[in-house]
Amino acid sequence: MLKAVLIFDAVTCFAFGLLLCLGGGLLASHFGLPADLLIYAGIILFPCSVLMFVTAKHARPALALVWLIILGNLGWVLASITILVLPIGTPTVIGYGFVSAQALAVLGIAALEYRAIAQHSLSSTT
Repeated sequence: MLKAVLIFDAVTCFAFGLLLCLGGGLLASHFGLPADLLIYAGIILFPCSVLMFVTAKHARPALALVWLIILGNLGWVLASITILVLPIGTPTVIGYGFVSAQALAVLGIAALEYRAIAQHSLSSTT
């Protein structure tokens, strides 16, 4: 299950990065957020996606890397909440909905990754 979740995370991370990089200017006006913020956020996602994919491809993914990915996802959620709380742009209703929805999705992925390593740890001790 862990490999599948990591690959899903890598693919969605890459796709989201493309969306933010290629559509940052257009999305900015709809979301009420700075275009640079969206574009740089998209750029950050590409190396994250590579890390997730490379980690998933190992026969036994290194738990330290999986924890790094989980913590990175939680950092993304925290940054998303911060964007909505701090005076960064003037988020529209669509912007609030989009940022909130993707933060919840990333939180869900982090929870799945945590669950997968917890199950892996339990199965390797029995």
